[in-house]
Amino acid sequence: MDLTPDISVVVPLYNEAESLPELTAWIERVMQANGFTYEILFINDGSTDDSWQVIRRLQEGNPNVRGVAFSRNYGKSPALNTGFARTRGRVVITMDADLQDSPDEIPELYRMITEEGYDLVSGWKKKRYDPLSKTIPTKLFNATARKVSGIHNLHDFNCGLKAYKSEVVKHIEVYGDMHRYIPYLAKNAGYTKIGEKVVHHQARKYGKTKFGLDRFVNGYLDLGTLWFQSKFGIKPMHLFGLLGSGMFALGMLAVMVILILKIVSMCSDSYHFYVTNSIYFYLALTAMVLGTQFFMAGFIGELITRNSAERNSYQISEEI
Repeated sequence: MDLTPDISVVVPLYNEAESLPELTAWIERVMQANGFTYEILFINDGSTDDSWQVIRRLQEGNPNVRGVAFSRNYGKSPALNTGFARTRGRVVITMDADLQDSPDEIPELYRMITEEGYDLVSGWKKKRYDPLSKTIPTKLFNATARKVSGIHNLHDFNCGLKAYKSEVVKHIEVYGDMHRYIPYLAKNAGYTKIGEKVVHHQARKYGKTKFGLDRFVNGYLDLGTLWFQSKFGIKPMHLFGLLGSGMFALGMLAVMVILILKIVSMCSDSYHFYVTNSIYFYLALTAMVLGTQFFMAGFIGELITRNSAERNSYQISEEI
């Protein structure tokens, strides 16, 4: 008998105790109405409220509920990565715990993966109920992400409501704050059939938003990191070696100019050239030092593995 559930729902959360019973009941209604077998994985990211106690009670009443509790707050990306490693369903759905993502979207997301053959489907909250302080930075962020990633059909990279083929979540690593760029990570892993679905966005019912301007700034920094890794992560020498060789060549050219001027000075009684008084001397010195440093950075980068063995190691206090 095949015990593989149709759908795994991964819900990362931080201080969302009030919304969890309602969210669980809503997911359960949708699954039963559509005849889906399912599991719900709550990843408690070091909540300081009663979220974990609520999850334990929910698990006692519903065997489809599972949970992982971090010993402290690590962030959304570690929570998703931990959840992805534990999923068993054919299709994986992610959603936020604040009830702003509607479980009613699950059947259509499931159909797009199973029938239309998408590797990943990302939600698009076309009509949002967030303040301008969040919506304007989000629009700027998404425009930049489309340009850099080359995934031009997505309007909302950071929407928490997404659907994946099971193999996609097993072949990507979500670390740091890279949850914003999961479609880009999937593309870099070879999963290029990425779609989008307009989804309903609800106003927050409980608690308060976790969004801050620091996330907006960090998002651009992470995008730069991901772009570099996708272009030069395997071969950093292609970037640093090129820069180093160019700088070193510029320094050598300046040395040749210095030598020519010095030779002319030695052969002339009226023209006196002092090396340390020439701008070419300092240009040559700086360029050759920088060129050597760039080249060595690329060489060392080739020798060091990009992935740290401890990068996705988190302290889990309990698992049910």
